Amino acid sequence: MQEVRKLVFKTIKLSILSALGLIVISYFVFADSMPIIMGITFGALLGILNFYDLSLTLIKSSRMNSGKARNFVTVKYMLRYVVVGIALLVSIKADYIHVLGTIVGLLLIKFVIMFANLFSDKNFFMNIIKRKEDK
Repeated sequence: MQEVRKLVFKTIKLSILSALGLIVISYFVFADSMPIIMGITFGALLGILNFYDLSLTLIKSSRMNSGKARNFVTVKYMLRYVVVGIALLVSIKADYIHVLGTIVGLLLIKFVIMFANLFSDKNFFMNIIKRKEDK
């Protein structure tokens, strides 16, 4: 379980750094950048909270019997989707939060996970570069 927690916190740290990088870039790229910055911040915080809740759900459900775990995981899954839906609805209705910034913030943790795993395997790139004839 300790390894899982380390991986979760490493992913959260990378997500925060990525969100800060996107905020700095959007500050310089867009003329009216405050709604986009608010959207990225709002979405990234909710994405990180959902990811952390998912990790806690998986840890807790691994200690339950299968029937109880299935119900627990299903309820938590639906609650996470309701939270994302409410966040998108709030960002649509509020003038000070940009919807695209919220969507980028919500998807940010998924990109961080994908790129962290993609770039951690050095043999993966070597297999892409090698030709079939070289094998």
